[in-house]
Amino acid sequence: MTTVPEARMSTAWTTPERLALRESVTRFTQSEIVPHLPQWEDDGRLPRELHAAAAKAGFLAVGFPEEIGGAGGDQIDAAIVSEAIIEAGGSSGVIASLLTHGIATPHIVDAGQADLIDRFVRPTLAGEMIGSLGITEPGGGSDVAGITTRAVRDGDHYVVNGAKTFITSGTRADFVTTAVRTGDKGFGGISLLVVEKGTPGFEVARPLRKMGWHCSDTAELSFADARVPVGNLVGEENGGFVLIMQQFVNERLGLAVQGYATAQRALDLAVAYAQQRETFGKPLITRQVIRHKLVEMRQRTDAARAVTRNALERAAAGSTSDPSVILDAVLAKNTAVEAVEWVVNESVQIHGGAGYMRESEIDRHYRDARIIGIGGGATEVMKDLAAKLLGY
Repeated sequence: MTTVPEARMSTAWTTPERLALRESVTRFTQSEIVPHLPQWEDDGRLPRELHAAAAKAGFLAVGFPEEIGGAGGDQIDAAIVSEAIIEAGGSSGVIASLLTHGIATPHIVDAGQADLIDRFVRPTLAGEMIGSLGITEPGGGSDVAGITTRAVRDGDHYVVNGAKTFITSGTRADFVTTAVRTGDKGFGGISLLVVEKGTPGFEVARPLRKMGWHCSDTAELSFADARVPVGNLVGEENGGFVLIMQQFVNERLGLAVQGYATAQRALDLAVAYAQQRETFGKPLITRQVIRHKLVEMRQRTDAARAVTRNALERAAAGSTSDPSVILDAVLAKNTAVEAVEWVVNESVQIHGGAGYMRESEIDRHYRDARIIGIGGGATEVMKDLAAKLLGY
């Protein structure tokens, strides 16, 4: 578990309810995830049963309103779930796959359409369905306004043609909340459609093999005259861009949490290894160069945690459309990316040859961490956005 002293946490993170949530998720992770994770990494996916088990344990739906089948709570509660999973020996890959609904369903919730909520959100939060989000295309990623997958209205259906790639949980998903172009070029012509598994013309073109997040299935999707009912339109036609943008703050903060939590786990593993590993007759941790590495790993991890938690508290108390909250999320993500990339690298170095082995846990975190600076908006895109928000 994390070595962060409880006294250093904001009181918002240490209420009795949140401490109980952390303990519950930690126990679940240690008993239901950690023993099986190496096999899931080899399988390239999590079992569907894990979603049902997490729902039964009471944390799959944390952060979603109770009136739509959620468990209540806010961004802080959701962050605690992610922290606990990673720091108890899980991984950011587990987060990406088990909690994909965190990016697949909020647009539907925000649109407030009771029918879509009943059909897709409630069963997903109950662990009965798996959803994914389809935005990235083979020709572009961060440029959401430039998507080309097109949906043309034909009576009571939209006819969808195009492709999506790098879709998390895409091979297992029962539905994909899909960004499509229903209007002219630019952000004003984008809509969101819920495309269901089994829709003629919609298929998983191929599963994708990745550097990291091995337990999280990822797919390329194709749409060839796929007919999607008009009733599956999320919000208003050509109003999808706003729904997508509203969720980017939460996605970026979620990735920042994965970043500092992974850094903390990598630090914990490095400390434990340095204490038990002997070199030239003494524990590795007695070497000044190692102790100094560990101190700097702690500094960077704590800094990323502080920046991100401050942003999370502001997001929970305000609006994710507030430019200052958007800026907080961007800076938090980039700070966490810098921290985790440096910390996992140093942790592998401290582990030496043992850290280079696939059976070591730090190997997994080293590989998994690389995606955090890419997903949810690449680091370079985040810097440019920050410059605009700051007026530079």
